[in-house]
Amino acid sequence: MAIEHDYFGLLESGPDGSIFWSENVELGDQTVTVDLTAPDQDDVSEAALDMAAALISSIEAIDRTARNAMVSELDDRTSEVIEYILQQQATLGDELEGMMVDVSGDVHIDVIRSLQLMSMTILADEHGGADPFAVLEYALDPDATDDVILVNLDSDGDVLSVTSAD
Repeated sequence: MAIEHDYFGLLESGPDGSIFWSENVELGDQTVTVDLTAPDQDDVSEAALDMAAALISSIEAIDRTARNAMVSELDDRTSEVIEYILQQQATLGDELEGMMVDVSGDVHIDVIRSLQLMSMTILADEHGGADPFAVLEYALDPDATDDVILVNLDSDGDVLSVTSAD
């Protein structure tokens, strides 16, 4: 079986009924991998695919929303954003400044600005549910696949949570 959608084209299901779509999207001067997945195509609605297409089309605004959510967590000294930044400082030491896209003097803000959006995974079967509909993966060092911070979005594109990959 398959699902036809204006943005995604023909989404064919695997033998187990799951669907998967992947594309690289440009965001400024970087490439972001966007995946759409669902374990059962019967759980994917037209509205979910429309929302997924809207999120992908507005990836720049979604990125800005995610970064603003990270900044808002800087007030909480126990937040995962603070823990991530402290871990990066400890791991990278003097190399950290060389990874910054802008050095304003506020290390926390500079790290958030310097994070690269590596991927967006859309869980199409979670449309309208309490679980994340989309997960944005950020990394300071694209080669350090374990040192990432995740921003979970609901199906309206609002931030549910910011977590580390631990």
